[in-house]
Amino acid sequence: MATKQTGQGGEATGWTDEERAAMKAHADELKRASGKGAAKTAEEARACLDKIAEMPAKDRMLAERIHAIVTSTAPSLAVKTYYGMPAYARDGKVVCWFKAAEKFKTRYATMGFSDQAELDDGNVWPTEYAITTLTQDDEKRIAELVKRAVG
Repeated sequence: MATKQTGQGGEATGWTDEERAAMKAHADELKRASGKGAAKTAEEARACLDKIAEMPAKDRMLAERIHAIVTSTAPSLAVKTYYGMPAYARDGKVVCWFKAAEKFKTRYATMGFSDQAELDDGNVWPTEYAITTLTQDDEKRIAELVKRAVG
């Protein structure tokens, strides 16, 4: 359960345990990003696969499928983590990510796209999608979104 730090009067004064863990993960990501070349790339990819492996079974199955779809659809994207979540970046900037349901105690996992993704569609468009299971049609839709996102 996400618990906020509270002051003497019961008011929220700090971050939840999950938020603190995400910030710690981001600090670790920044340290890895300061590396160089192929070693840095391999270390970031390994960190992503490790995060997927740590997930509960349902989230892990979804994350593995999303990872396979993204890496096969857009091999130019670098595999990394983003606040402790599997992420995929272009020129060091995250384009899309997978967020496990368990990470923030939500009822569904999500796949999100940053402003680096080229998904613009008029004045309003979605940037995050709920995922509860993946059918072949869902996988095709995600592959299409990733293709559009990388341009």
